[in-house]
Amino acid sequence: MQPEQIKQKIAQHIPATHIEVSGEGNMFDVIVVSEEFAGKTPVKKQQMVYAAVNDDIISGAIHALTIKTYTPQQWQTASQLKIG
Repeated sequence: MQPEQIKQKIAQHIPATHIEVSGEGNMFDVIVVSEEFAGKTPVKKQQMVYAAVNDDIISGAIHALTIKTYTPQQWQTASQLKIG
C-alpha cells in the first residue's frame, strides 16, 4: 500500500483541510486536520480515521497506523510549536 492511497481513502471519509501520510510497506504515520474533530474525544477521532482504512487493516495491507488528529486551530498551534 502506498501513502497516497491511504491519503485518498481518508479524504473520502473525512472532510480534512490537511492530510499527511508517511511510511512504507504496511506501517504508516498519519496526520489529519479537520474541523470534524472539534468537540470529539481522542478515541472518537482515531475511530473516524480507522473507519476510513478499516478494510485495509483487516486485509493486512496496513499493519500499524500511528494517528495524530487536530482541529485547524490545534494544527496551527502545533505547527507553530513544531509538534506535528
